[in-house]
Amino acid sequence: MYLRANVNTMLFDTTTIQITEDSAEIGLTVDEKYFHGLGAIHGAVYFKLLDDAAFFAVSAKVKDNFVLTTSFNLNIVRPVNAGKIRAVGKVKFQSRSMFVAEATAYNEAGKMIAFGTGNFVKSKQALSPEIGYR
Repeated sequence: MYLRANVNTMLFDTTTIQITEDSAEIGLTVDEKYFHGLGAIHGAVYFKLLDDAAFFAVSAKVKDNFVLTTSFNLNIVRPVNAGKIRAVGKVKFQSRSMFVAEATAYNEAGKMIAFGTGNFVKSKQALSPEIGYR
């Protein structure tokens, strides 16, 4: 579902994803097409990677319905203009229908480049092949 989503096929042709029971990892190879005017990754790319990693960490716990991001706070620590980025998401809190997850992004040298925290809710949309879920 993730790799075939329109936004990912259009924007990120070098994305990877790994999901476990309690975390998710999104990987991206840096390309100049992701740069802002000063020659480093645009904040929108940091946001997307971190939100996706946190989202799928939550989704690993919600087996029946689609999850929605209701808010996400992003903190960029350092610029990146080469190599690979790895964003790791983990659930920090959950109730019946609300989740808080955090994600941290690392550059190829393993240094933190950004982090964020988001709130997620369980939607009424069932996970099904019609929305690309398998």
